[in-house]
Amino acid sequence: MVIQEVKTLENGTPILIHLLTQREQAGEVSEYEKEFSGRIFQMGNSIYLRYIEANEPEKITVTFKITEDSSIHLTRKRDDLKLQLFFKDNHRIAATYQTPYGLLPIETVTPNLQVILNEFPLAGKIKVDYLLYNGLELLGRYKIRLQFTT
Repeated sequence: MVIQEVKTLENGTPILIHLLTQREQAGEVSEYEKEFSGRIFQMGNSIYLRYIEANEPEKITVTFKITEDSSIHLTRKRDDLKLQLFFKDNHRIAATYQTPYGLLPIETVTPNLQVILNEFPLAGKIKVDYLLYNGLELLGRYKIRLQFTT
């Protein structure tokens, strides 16, 4: 795969990202669909996708890190919040949610994870179905569908 190797997280190859997420919490289902301009780059053996969600007045930086074993580390950051989720097919993994009120321990369970990366043209898809827990309490069921092209 030929992806620009970078030394800083601000560089990389421009991409167009189409994102669809579905959330089921307390019996209610909601969807979010949007397109973003972002960047893809490689640092070491990991591939990163990064974009900014500009929800006025705040900006949220979203980063998907895809590792060699196709697990995913998702980070969402804004000034006062930082959410870090980890996805590995059929695994339960501890995660963190830093809020202004302190650190909230959470866990993800990922029954379905697919990563497809194409070299020419540079494009790909990420599919993640996951459950989010706080201890034994199920907080919600989520689906992420992300597609990108140059």
